[in-house]
Amino acid sequence: MKGLRGERLASQFREEIYRVISTKLRNRYPSLSAIISVTQADVAPDLKTAKIYISIFDPDSGRKDASFAALKENAGYIRHELSQILHIRTVPELSFILDESMEYGARIDKIIDSLEGAEGGKKDGR
Repeated sequence: MKGLRGERLASQFREEIYRVISTKLRNRYPSLSAIISVTQADVAPDLKTAKIYISIFDPDSGRKDASFAALKENAGYIRHELSQILHIRTVPELSFILDESMEYGARIDKIIDSLEGAEGGKKDGR
């Protein structure tokens, strides 16, 4: 969604969805991964649909997958909770997309650190 109103709504959706996940959904599913972030919300101009990008950081890939599956299964519940919080006529249908950019960035940082460590060892060995 473009424009100032679209950016404001996307930001508000991102904040409120995070709040619902971290409080009400976590109470229903205590086994959710510890770190779940809403990285982006892409709301359609007609407010019919919204793509919600979720980042889940958990060393256990099984628990990470289970947490994402729980989010997808509870999209209707999250949408209902949003309708109680937000004062807009239509709350869009939510579709969750796993955003793995944080894991990718952490992997790149680890590779760079290991390369810097290897170069430091070569310089000291001369």
